[in-house]
Amino acid sequence: MANSRLAFLAATLCLLVHVAFGKGYATAGLSEAQQCRLQRIRATQPDERIESEGGVTELWSEDDEQFQCAGVAAIRNVMRPNALFLPEFINAPRLVFIEQGRGLLGITYPGCAETYHSDQSSGSSGERGRRWQGEGQQGEGGSRDQHQKVHRIRRGDIIAIPEGALHWCHNDGNEELIAVSVVDLNNQGNQLDQRLRAFFLAGGEGGQGRQQGQQSRRRQSGRYNSQNIFRAFDTEILAESFNVPIEIAQKLQQQSNRGIMINVRERMRVVAPDEDEEYDEEYDEEQEERMRRRRGPLTSQNGFEETFCTMKIKQNIDIRREADVFSRQAGRVNIVNMHKLPILRYMDMSAERGRLLPNALYSPHWSMTDHRIVYVTRGDAHVQIVGQNGQNVFDEQASEGSMFVIPQFFTSIIRAGNSGFEWISFKTSSQPMKSPLAGYTSVFRALPIQVITNSFQMSPRDAQELKYNREHQTFLLSPSRQSQSMS
Repeated sequence: MANSRLAFLAATLCLLVHVAFGKGYATAGLSEAQQCRLQRIRATQPDERIESEGGVTELWSEDDEQFQCAGVAAIRNVMRPNALFLPEFINAPRLVFIEQGRGLLGITYPGCAETYHSDQSSGSSGERGRRWQGEGQQGEGGSRDQHQKVHRIRRGDIIAIPEGALHWCHNDGNEELIAVSVVDLNNQGNQLDQRLRAFFLAGGEGGQGRQQGQQSRRRQSGRYNSQNIFRAFDTEILAESFNVPIEIAQKLQQQSNRGIMINVRERMRVVAPDEDEEYDEEYDEEQEERMRRRRGPLTSQNGFEETFCTMKIKQNIDIRREADVFSRQAGRVNIVNMHKLPILRYMDMSAERGRLLPNALYSPHWSMTDHRIVYVTRGDAHVQIVGQNGQNVFDEQASEGSMFVIPQFFTSIIRAGNSGFEWISFKTSSQPMKSPLAGYTSVFRALPIQVITNSFQMSPRDAQELKYNREHQTFLLSPSRQSQSMS
């Protein structure tokens, strides 16, 4: 009798636990669905500004419904010449677009070899004769240095930074380095909450601090805290971990009001390739990657080194001759996906760079695979986005410096202004697919005439025009005579 009671209680407890967990999952699913019940999307500017000694960090509001729907955070960093962005890592994969300038970027992976070596006598390093970038021939005090690869970055580059990978950047050019990035917080690599979390090895909030969006800062306390991670550790344990004197450990923990971008007192000297050499290396890496794809899946026992350690992390998306879609009358589109930059397969992200000529159209279409986070780099355009109920959730001009989200399956159309329109679009899929409504690859071309005539109550002649009037164009549509005369 006692055993049967225990069995009954156990069964009841299991049922209650199952129901409780079921409700929890149902509630979570409902909450996520509510995040994309968008009534209105707006083209927005950053709402928070963090001043540092060497530049400015601007953040778009994560509380904005459109960014919550896409599950992303957006950042714009403006680095002054000779500034250093201090080493950090973040909680989700990050895709970066270099809008302006040039510089050096380092990304470190645990377990990868330190392939860049300085030569104390000659200043050369490694194969291909890499040398110290900056003045002088060797490091401070004439000491040797060795480290993981340093990349030359320039305007138009798309850079892939996996979650948890430590990275830093130095502006060694003569103009400001402007980098716009999107972090995919919904990615499975992030097992924390849906907030941007940055972890810095050094630095501290700048003397001028956060000058805008103070209310937003209170709501999102700690989303981009620039205090370094060493300061809370016990100093003696830290010193023992590195096997260094206490004084050195204290330097790791010291407070600073210089911010997350600092001015370098003297020109930095790091082992890095020349610009021409860097892009020669990229060509070689592309050839190797093609051969690797032909060979099929990796069979090396050291799979990690065969992937992350040697994998390309950047691709220039602004090269005219490499356009994926091109029209002399409408513009061009360049795409970087997992086929061009294989590391994106792991990050499940991609990017699109577009240029529309004055009054040209980006065909009405929807994305089958991803949310799109669109940042305007030049010009302006009339953008319309329509949701599932046929309601217009976005119907306004998008201008330079603004950002907006086109959710998955929402249909959009873009018409460039009189000065043209340029943008970069960050996507939450490594192999994005779009379904156009007009042009020779459109869904109307695929539909039988009778389906169109009966669906829209039109004549076969009208249906023929819908199917074939843009017969030689797709995605990028030249302006009609009527729209040209109106402009």
